[in-house]
Amino acid sequence: MDHDQDSKPTVPHQSIQVVTSEKGNKSGLSSSKNWGEKAVVVTELRMQLKLAGPLIFTSFLQFSMQMISVMFVGHLGQVPLASASLATSFAGVTGFSLMLGMGGALETFCGQAYGAELYQMLGVYAQRAMTIFTLMGIPVSILWAFTGDILAILKQDSQISAGAGLYARWLIPSIFPYALLQCQVRFLQAQKNTLPLVISTGATTLCHALVCWTLIFKLGLGNKGASLSLGISYWLNVLILALYIMFSPTCQKTWKRFSEEALKNLYAFLRLGVPSAFMVCLEFWSYEFLVLLSAFLPNPKLETSMMSISLNTISALFRIPVGAGKPNAARLAVQVVLFLAVVGGLLTGMIAVAVRNVWGHMYTNDKELVTYLASVMPILAAANFIDSIQGVLAGCARGCGWQKTAAFTCLGAYYFVGLPTAIILTFVLHFGGKGLWIGIVGAVILQSTLLLLITLRTNWEQEATKARERVGGGSAIPS
Repeated sequence: MDHDQDSKPTVPHQSIQVVTSEKGNKSGLSSSKNWGEKAVVVTELRMQLKLAGPLIFTSFLQFSMQMISVMFVGHLGQVPLASASLATSFAGVTGFSLMLGMGGALETFCGQAYGAELYQMLGVYAQRAMTIFTLMGIPVSILWAFTGDILAILKQDSQISAGAGLYARWLIPSIFPYALLQCQVRFLQAQKNTLPLVISTGATTLCHALVCWTLIFKLGLGNKGASLSLGISYWLNVLILALYIMFSPTCQKTWKRFSEEALKNLYAFLRLGVPSAFMVCLEFWSYEFLVLLSAFLPNPKLETSMMSISLNTISALFRIPVGAGKPNAARLAVQVVLFLAVVGGLLTGMIAVAVRNVWGHMYTNDKELVTYLASVMPILAAANFIDSIQGVLAGCARGCGWQKTAAFTCLGAYYFVGLPTAIILTFVLHFGGKGLWIGIVGAVILQSTLLLLITLRTNWEQEATKARERVGGGSAIPS
């Protein structure tokens, strides 16, 4: 496909002109320059809030659907809650995290293509990802069908394993729409078109609560109804966004009919997608290993339930495209979004501590579990604060195409430091479930530190050049 200057659509670029007075003295020039710099920062802050706010809201709602299902199951008893928790963790490790991680490649390609004004390539990349993700869903489905047997081999509680196997089998219809949803979100996100995501996800979440309640309590399907409701809700979300993308005038430049180009260069996509998947999965798996490890503690039903509810409080997602070939803008975007992450992390942490005595009641009526969870919430607050910063730095890595580097830092931080520390604290020093979380907090601190050092040493001019080369339009991108 040719990406020459004439075939490329053009749009006016917004810029901030910093005007200084030629008649002013040196002090006046300095004051004007400082004012201009502040104006740039304020404008960037507003832009990030406008973009990040809807994305955070959308990500939370998408994640909350799994959380809502587990909440409903929790009121059926501790064993159903532990079973659903374990199945959700297993599905996250083997399926959901894989799709989420592979989506990081689409995030890089679409974000940089849009910044380079190669609009037609966004649809090609999205279609290519949909093809690959759909094929990936087949082996994941087969694996989920044998979840109960796999958990039994891993020496999990037999009663919990059987319930988890049933829950996972009814989760199979959800993996395909979840995969397509990741493509749609990245496609629209790259265009800064976030309102449809908020509306569709908000409507779907409301419907999910109703569908979940109907299947579990009115139709008496129990755990099966909770997991089946996820598939129904994800498909509904995909359908709403598909209709919008096909018929909305805002997507006319970026989405055409299915292109044969989508079936080409699959290796190039996988070359970036596989490290991107490992980047996300390595971190995701380390958290889910906590659930598996908690099953070996003296009270597995209590510990597994506590760990699952705890994991539902950890969520952060920021993305920073650099494809426009504007290194100074990319540098400023990183600085601003880090500031937002610190503020957001502090607010989230304070809220988590404030509601620690009531949060567990949303999942269960078991007083022992509610009290146990309340004692762990301060540690979760610290983990969430640090993870919010790490989420920004990881998003920067995806936007720049540093997936391999980020994957190695994650591997070292979590698997050579975090998990061994968690095991020692839990099973040697007998810290219980709190030891698992303390160990993983140490891993998050280490990974955040490493990614921060990499980000601080980044040559943004060089990264902008790489971004132009990656989308194949180096000559077509305006300076």
